[in-house]
Amino acid sequence: MSAVDTRNINRDSLFLLAEVRLEGAEAVARVKVRNLSAGGMMAEGDVAVMRGTRLCVNLRNVGCVDGTVAWVQDSRFGIAFAREVDPKVVRAPVGGGDLATPRYLRSAALVAGNAQDQQSLRKI
Repeated sequence: MSAVDTRNINRDSLFLLAEVRLEGAEAVARVKVRNLSAGGMMAEGDVAVMRGTRLCVNLRNVGCVDGTVAWVQDSRFGIAFAREVDPKVVRAPVGGGDLATPRYLRSAALVAGNAQDQQSLRKI
């Protein structure tokens, strides 16, 4: 797809962190994912890139996706993916499950495997 063709693709606005590795570089840089579509994303961070730079983006729940920098403006830049990704998979909590809240934030009575159950909770 050309850069003009991808402007009509739906994007999910979100705020996630991802890791970017420029082609031929050892170092990894963290960037903020500002929006994401199946064909690309907008990233923000202190990464010295130019239009046409090839890189790999490590997206949550998806892994490394090859791409090319499509545009650069200040600390933001667009990445066109070499293959499509499912934005809903990237947005999904790591580990998923029915209880996406971390265990340490859940009520002890609601944690699976706990001897207590909801009926033993004191009513206030």
